[in-house]
Amino acid sequence: MNAVLVIGRILFALIFINSGIMHLIKLDAMAGYATYKKVPAAKLSVAVSGLMILIGGLYVALGIYADLGALLIAIFLIPTAFLMHAFWKESDATAKQNEMNNFFKNLSIAGAALIIFVLVGSGANFGPHITGAFFNF
Repeated sequence: MNAVLVIGRILFALIFINSGIMHLIKLDAMAGYATYKKVPAAKLSVAVSGLMILIGGLYVALGIYADLGALLIAIFLIPTAFLMHAFWKESDATAKQNEMNNFFKNLSIAGAALIIFVLVGSGANFGPHITGAFFNF
């Protein structure tokens, strides 16, 4: 079962590791899109959020303070859902549906990250790890 837990952690984290790297490599392009979406301090927001999800993803995947990593991911996803995927502002049906899908996807994954946060922080078996929990409940 430990192998399944590690595989699950890695699969969960890959999207954040990849996206975090892309936030940093394509900073100007992503900042332009964030500006279009009216994100305050767009370039700084993209850089900080990229670091948050990169570190969060690596922490979860490697079992280094996985609870802190999951919390960083959730802190990124919840505001991102509202700032970047505000489907209620869209008038085009296709755009509205795409934004709605991304909005609820972000909230769903944030829910999973919060579950990881609580489980790891409360001492649940999260598979082989490098460190224990950062938070202890």
